[in-house]
Amino acid sequence: VFLTLEDETGNNNVVVWPSVQERCRQALMKGHLLLVKGTLQKRDGVTHVVAGMLYDYSAALQGLGVKTRSFH
Repeated sequence: VFLTLEDETGNNNVVVWPSVQERCRQALMKGHLLLVKGTLQKRDGVTHVVAGMLYDYSAALQGLGVKTRSFH
């Protein structure tokens, strides 16, 4: 699986291999806020994070006064 996540620094490419996808399926499928732990790879000006573990931090969003917006 390939993900594009956005934070305050911009877009980040994340590669999730099948073994990590199976292990972290709940976070991957249901998370609105993900913590990605993995290995940073840079090549030819492109940066990727190869995920080793994904964590669902969606519960941290409950206390925020800002609601998400859908642009679709």
